[in-house]
Amino acid sequence: MERIPITVEKRGETGKGVARSLRRNYMIPAILYRGGDSLPIKIPKKEITQFINTTSGEQVMVNLQFKDGENKLALMKDYQVDPTNRELLHVDFFEVLLTEKVKVSVHITTTGESIGVKRDGGLLQNPLREIEIECLPDKIPGHVKIDISGLEIGQSLHVGDLKLEEGIKVLTNHGEVIAKVIAPAVEAVAP
Repeated sequence: MERIPITVEKRGETGKGVARSLRRNYMIPAILYRGGDSLPIKIPKKEITQFINTTSGEQVMVNLQFKDGENKLALMKDYQVDPTNRELLHVDFFEVLLTEKVKVSVHITTTGESIGVKRDGGLLQNPLREIEIECLPDKIPGHVKIDISGLEIGQSLHVGDLKLEEGIKVLTNHGEVIAKVIAPAVEAVAP
């Protein structure tokens, strides 16, 4: 798994006023969690915004590089955005060790065009957009791809149909539907 370096600094003060001041100075407040402990940090706005935009929902391990030379591996768990102006407000990271398994949600992407949609005019539905997995941090896939090109009307693909790398345990129910093709609704003609 790729590790993207991000420069961070520890911050001593916390609170709304401090967070606003950081954002005015083009820094984003963040938290690094590990085993019930938390470490307040700050990240250059440009660097974290670029990271979020380029990863676009994929699980990517980051190498948090502190100014004092310390490095920590982490996964971005969440980020908050202002609902009115879409400005980044805060980021949460979870520190990981390469020897401990982690539980994460991974996005599912579909590839191909379904026969049932292309040839028969069916409708593709994707009721499940991500699955939860457990594995070592280096095994986390950025996303899971599933080919839907063989699906005909009335057929579906389930979580149990996924073929993942060895060492990755799927925690989501194997019977859940990832993609299905349904027949188009036909409008009854009045006599």
